[in-house]
Formats: sequence, structure tokens, C-alpha cells
Amino acid sequence: MQSQPNNPLHGITLESIINELVSHYGWEYMGYTIKIKCFTDNPSVKSSLKFLRRTSWARTKVENMYLEMLKKQKR
Repeated sequence: MQSQPNNPLHGITLESIINELVSHYGWEYMGYTIKIKCFTDNPSVKSSLKFLRRTSWARTKVENMYLEMLKKQKR
């Protein structure tokens, strides 16, 4: 496995990203911010993982939301 010093998501699983976002923001805010059904209609980590692994544009939005959260926490 290569070192990726410029990739802040390196070594972080999608599941842990979702869990951290849910504990920080909650499903309601996440569904409001990123309009995807797996966040608004009976949300769960399992359904979100399934959808995000198949849908690159949604995964990118979730990853960007996570990076923004980390940036705000460092302030």
C-alpha cells in the first residue's frame, strides 16, 4: 500500500466517515444537505454504504462534507 500524504481520506473507511457524519450532524441535516434517499427515507449506515459504493457522485459529496467537518473542527 502506498503512502498518500496529500490524501486526507487515506486509510479512513467509508463506514467510519458515515458514522462520524451521523454523530456530528445527524441524518436529517445530512439528507437536507445531500439530497439522497438513503439519508432521508429510513436512513441506516448499511443502506448508505450500499448506495455510496455504487454512486461515485454521491460518495464524492459525502467525502467533501466530511472534509469540511474536519476543517471546521480544527478551527
